[in-house]
Amino acid sequence: MGLKDIKLGKSIDEIQEGDSLTVTEIIEDKDILLYLGLTNDGNPLYIQHDYSQTTRFHKPIVPTVLLVGILTSNVSKHLPGPGSHIVDVSLNVIEPIYHNSTITFNFEVERVDERREQVTISVVGTNMENERVLDAELIVETPRKLIFDEEENVIMNERTEVEENADKGVNPPSMADGDSE
Repeated sequence: MGLKDIKLGKSIDEIQEGDSLTVTEIIEDKDILLYLGLTNDGNPLYIQHDYSQTTRFHKPIVPTVLLVGILTSNVSKHLPGPGSHIVDVSLNVIEPIYHNSTITFNFEVERVDERREQVTISVVGTNMENERVLDAELIVETPRKLIFDEEENVIMNERTEVEENADKGVNPPSMADGDSE
């Protein structure tokens, strides 16, 4: 597979505030065991029923890092998609998420920063009872499209309108809502 065959996600020029994605995931024991095996995480709160019964959770919970992995995976696959890079994650687990839970994750683009080529995506996770169990915010660099020459060699990443205007001496539009550096 050559570079020309790689399908990239939405570039900064193709994404807009309000773009959204809804994904439902069943977080099964096998997923948790795989995570624990890969990370060598032996926290009894995640797997040992006897121990977890003595805690406020009363049964094993899903590791927070596994939840982050579900979020980042969906950003990488869907919104903005392949080629994107998460630069910041903020996560709040509101209610415990237990093994074999079905969680619906609603992703929405809240802000588009063309100058930085980043989007801010909010995520709300709800369980089968439609209770809010998770809030998250991700700041994501969007992928750049590749430009090829006649021999199909990459000559550069696509330049954004902001970069082209900067080369011409045109100032970028002012930041909205009093944002500043």
